[in-house]
Amino acid sequence: MNGESDIAFFFRNVLMASAAAMTGEIATIPLDTAKVRLQIQTTAPGETPRYSGIFGTMGKVAAEEGPFALWGGLAPGLQRQFVFAGLRIGLYVPIRDVITGPLAPGQNPTLLQKILAGMTTGALGISVANPTDVVKIRMQAQGRLPVDQRPYTNSMDCYRKIAAANGVSGLWVGVVPNIMRNSIINASELASYDQFKQIATQTLGMNADATMTHIFCAFSAGFVAVCCGSPVDVLKTRLMNATPGQPTGLVSIVGHMLAKEGPLAFYKGFQANFLRLGSWNVVMFLTLEKIKLYFDNKSKNQ
Repeated sequence: MNGESDIAFFFRNVLMASAAAMTGEIATIPLDTAKVRLQIQTTAPGETPRYSGIFGTMGKVAAEEGPFALWGGLAPGLQRQFVFAGLRIGLYVPIRDVITGPLAPGQNPTLLQKILAGMTTGALGISVANPTDVVKIRMQAQGRLPVDQRPYTNSMDCYRKIAAANGVSGLWVGVVPNIMRNSIINASELASYDQFKQIATQTLGMNADATMTHIFCAFSAGFVAVCCGSPVDVLKTRLMNATPGQPTGLVSIVGHMLAKEGPLAFYKGFQANFLRLGSWNVVMFLTLEKIKLYFDNKSKNQ
């Protein structure tokens, strides 16, 4: 490839990933809103939880706050996907290819190489996009409050107020567990999708361009990612939504959760998280594969 085609390949991958991820965000953010509500609620012994179950939580939010509350945080969610997913997904193949080096015909990258590529792009992407994650969670969480008590009017107001109160560094609160979370989830998600697709096409004989192949691989990858990433996902949500009087450091939050809620607290919202990430994966990977197929066919016909 010459320099121009390398640059075109880079931007094409990033923009395709951004478009696919934003489609997935629009389709599945109600599940994410329910997941966040389940993760941040704390219940005293003997107290009945306000939210219970993914669909029960969605129903309660819609009934108490109106159905549009389920799309709270959509604007920063789209901002996040445009930046974060564009980098973590769009750079996965180029970075994987750098890690593997030239491969012989028919040779596949190893699973370890795929995991390393996923961890690298996940860490890189969220290091840039962390502010969008902070704002998205704040906007989703404030939906529990009466309208006149909500601290932020929109995502831009949220960015401004966080920066004014805590400095620009306040937008990078929780970046360490977020890098941990997204490195783990990205490696689990992209490496496993890559691996499942290799197994599906080369071992099971499935069509690489078939919709059912993409759905099977995407949902399987989502399950792997949630199993690996749920504990750090809960920690990230608690850190980013911490209020005065609550533990704010990573170690103190872990200790508080273990002492007050038990180890299963790290898997709070697991069902919601799986439904969200599994569904998001299906929409995103299916959209991405169709976009890739469209451009591949277009280039062949030129």
